Amino acid sequence: MQDKQDQKDTAGLDDLLPELADAPAEEQDFDWYGPDMATFGDRLAAAREQAGMEQRQLAKRLGVKLKTLQGWEYDLSEPRANKLNMIAGLLNVSIRWLLTGEGEGVTEPADPSGMDPDISDLLTELRDLKMQMTASADRLGRLEKQLRLKLKGS
Repeated sequence: MQDKQDQKDTAGLDDLLPELADAPAEEQDFDWYGPDMATFGDRLAAAREQAGMEQRQLAKRLGVKLKTLQGWEYDLSEPRANKLNMIAGLLNVSIRWLLTGEGEGVTEPADPSGMDPDISDLLTELRDLKMQMTASADRLGRLEKQLRLKLKGS
């Protein structure tokens, strides 16, 4: 009886996270700065931190106001192409990585081993929930598309 309940409880997991269910264990590594998990602002802040710069320092080197840089990091606005090129050069990452998370860039955030375990647990739970929500949103989009196609065909 318990086996049937376990199967029932996990039956939707493959549907919820199809890309992880089929992937080999070595491909299930977490991509901290990939397009599904991080924004341009997240990647900019990570690259700045890895370069050991404060927001004020980077803003000064780019010739922009602190508020402008903060707007970029908080995803309130985006830099123009010429500033994007300067950012990539100053932070030693590729423009492609800044925009998409692919290519030469920061590989992972700083080692969280010194972090409070409660905070680390919360961050892990938050990251897992975000992955589940993204997978659910993708599934919802596929179902809506199937429904539209079926309604058109009727």
